[in-house]
Amino acid sequence: MHVHFLDPYHAGGSPIHRLDARVKLALTLAFIITTSLVPFGAWAAYILLFAIVLSVELLTDLGIAYFFKRAFLALPFALAALPLIFTVQGAPLATWSSGAGTFTISVEGVERVVSIALKSWLSMQMAIALAATTAFPQLLAAMRALRIPKLLVAIFGLMWRYLFVLADEALRLLRARAARSSASRDAQYKTGGAIVWRARVTGGMAGNLLLRSFERGDRIYDAMAARGYDGEARVLPMPALQAAQWLILGGGLAVCVLILLLALLLA
Repeated sequence: MHVHFLDPYHAGGSPIHRLDARVKLALTLAFIITTSLVPFGAWAAYILLFAIVLSVELLTDLGIAYFFKRAFLALPFALAALPLIFTVQGAPLATWSSGAGTFTISVEGVERVVSIALKSWLSMQMAIALAATTAFPQLLAAMRALRIPKLLVAIFGLMWRYLFVLADEALRLLRARAARSSASRDAQYKTGGAIVWRARVTGGMAGNLLLRSFERGDRIYDAMAARGYDGEARVLPMPALQAAQWLILGGGLAVCVLILLLALLLA
């Protein structure tokens, strides 16, 4: 089976791969919600959540490094919380003065920023585990089974499909540019123009990409409508969950509730 380079799914036979997509989606959502609700500074709860993430990653047979490297993409977004170390009131950790005024780093502010970064990192790892072990069509079917609004599921499906359309059109433009370009092997000869010229060429390519994506999207939709598409993808009903899958689902939800209660008690 051909797999697009943008598709994070990795086929395999691990226990996580074999688990029903509905169970994986429900437990992933429960884990992310639990992580977001854990109070700031509940380090014992964070350790338990991290242990769960590590266990899942080990069961996927993809290697912990695979998840760690990709999960760090969430940390730059967590930097938006960095000003909290100065704005949250609490015990002063460090203070210094400058021409603009006095800045104080509070212990509570650092605790909050670190907690937000950990929450983002852990949630991203669990989401990556779900995407890496579950094919996207199975995820869409699981969303329908969990009674997620049909319009929202249709938006997810079309967004995913047209992401690949956009990537394919971009690759065609890059191949066309490479076919019409030349490069000198002599280092003293510089190919291409100045920065302004390169920016103009890049802007033209971006506009061309947008127009070509719209045109191809219209052709794809016309083809879908000609085959009976009316806004909802019809699939065969998923089989009923087995007793073992219900047990895993119930046990996972119970663990999330217990961790959240522990965090609230220790807060």
